[in-house]
Amino acid sequence: MTKRGTLAALAGAILTTALLAASPTTTRAAAPHVLLVGTYHGIAGGYTSIQAAVNAAKPGDWILVGPGDYHERQDYSVPSWPSGVWISTPGIHLRGMDRNGVIVDGTKPTATTPCSGNAADQDLGPNAQGRNGIEVWGPGFTANNVSIENLTVCNFLTDATGANGNQIWWNGGDGKGKIGLSGYFGNYLTATSTYSNGVNFPAGSYGIFSSDSTHGSWVNDYASNMADSSFYIGACQQKCDVVMNHDHGQFSALCLSSTNAGGYLLVENTECDLNKTGLVSNSQNNDDWPSPQIGLCSSDPSEPQTGATGTKSCTVWMNNNIHDNNNPNVPGNGVSGLAGGGPVGTGLILAGSTYSTLYHNNVYNNGAWGELIVDLPDAETGIANCQGGIFVPPPVGVCYYQAFGNVSLNNQFQNNGFFGNPSNGDIGLATIAHNPGNCFAGDQNPPGGATTTFTDPALLESNPAYAPTNGMCTTPNAGDEGPLAAEGLCDSQLLAPCPTLNTLCDYNPNLPCIPAPGFPINYPRPGTVQLSMPPAQTTMANPCAGVPTNVWCRSAGTHVSPAAVTPAVAGGVALGAWVLGGRLRLRLRRRRSAT
Repeated sequence: MTKRGTLAALAGAILTTALLAASPTTTRAAAPHVLLVGTYHGIAGGYTSIQAAVNAAKPGDWILVGPGDYHERQDYSVPSWPSGVWISTPGIHLRGMDRNGVIVDGTKPTATTPCSGNAADQDLGPNAQGRNGIEVWGPGFTANNVSIENLTVCNFLTDATGANGNQIWWNGGDGKGKIGLSGYFGNYLTATSTYSNGVNFPAGSYGIFSSDSTHGSWVNDYASNMADSSFYIGACQQKCDVVMNHDHGQFSALCLSSTNAGGYLLVENTECDLNKTGLVSNSQNNDDWPSPQIGLCSSDPSEPQTGATGTKSCTVWMNNNIHDNNNPNVPGNGVSGLAGGGPVGTGLILAGSTYSTLYHNNVYNNGAWGELIVDLPDAETGIANCQGGIFVPPPVGVCYYQAFGNVSLNNQFQNNGFFGNPSNGDIGLATIAHNPGNCFAGDQNPPGGATTTFTDPALLESNPAYAPTNGMCTTPNAGDEGPLAAEGLCDSQLLAPCPTLNTLCDYNPNLPCIPAPGFPINYPRPGTVQLSMPPAQTTMANPCAGVPTNVWCRSAGTHVSPAAVTPAVAGGVALGAWVLGGRLRLRLRRRRSAT
């Protein structure tokens, strides 16, 4: 199928599921209602809280929210479900009338300023269990095709152990191992936190987050100041069918994390800067099961059969701007599992990931590596089956995921690797031998750049063993499992102290154990974490667009399903988690799994 045909098929699939889910299944008027929260242009709506409107809404209804600081506290009414706003009805459209003026605020109602960073103003919820902001989840996994647009969510924090703390979450059944939500759309969203306990918890954990969900898109969103990642897409197996387009992540442990997330997953035209680590994809033996990550297009004929670059690699990161990710002073650094251990100063990471494509990205000013493709020895303690990996028994005790089949094409690199440690540079490959291996072509420094592309192993771009064929990797090869692997572990802070690591036998008992070279180490370690509100973000030009006529929108246009207008269909998805050392604990998104 051509690229255009694939995207059209994906568009049709998303639109069809959206329209079906939005269709009334009980006897009620076909026309959707518009529920108004707060006041807009001097006209009061019928509701003073978002949750009250959500409770009254039926499938297909719109909820418009006027400017204001909304301290939503649904979790105080239902403590077993720790979310300020809980959406369980399918097909609802929640939209703020001003992205920067409509604030869903996790601080105490007594706080005198929106999104206060004062410790005394923070609210950890009933029994200090942590809180989530807006969560989409339906009993029986029925909360499909919910859109959230044009508003800000802030300061929903974890508990002291890292549980909860998600600002906006489409939850298809966290930890259940199956996809339970189809259709989600986030547009012109801001997710942030102005408080963390330094690098420790409590803190905001995830900004904009989907798990066990498919058929989604995030467009024109911004997230920052998170202990795990600004954006997260995970546990969607080989049928994520997601697009991120024109999003921006800053000041977080990771910009984007995606675990066990493959199939059609496109991240494009997105910027990641001033984080500890940029875009990350990984396999992992944890509650985001089943593993591994598989970037190939699904064999299911109902899924897209061609990725955005016209190959069978459906997980694609393309045309992104990844720069200046050298910030150790972020929440979660060193304490938030693999995200906290993501190597500072790294732009793009594929860790135990397979058949993903990195295409035409602009990667610069990352102090360790611009791009890092690595095997992942996962020291997970939660799930014991090691599906898709190689189990290495104790005393090593890891599930070893190999990275293979990945392709790096026509990316632009400049001024990466300035930390100056051995192996630091534009591209690093730390993998044991596999057929196929990983391939590289056309990656370069821009004309007039300070240096030529530096890779470890050397000359990846010109060695025939690493050359792709028609955009796919078909040749066997291996990477540097010596100094580069040791450097990655040192940077990650996950395992033994630097620089005297004995590393290779931790990866594979068939590899020799040799001491890492005794060279000086220069990787930034965390200092003082200072968080602030982001500057005002671009709001929707016309928040009445597509909304049925109402007293706030007197001349609204024809209703268009958000899923139908999303550029997702012209773009993509994807993203990652990380690292060379293996996650040391389960993600604690909530105390208990959804049932």
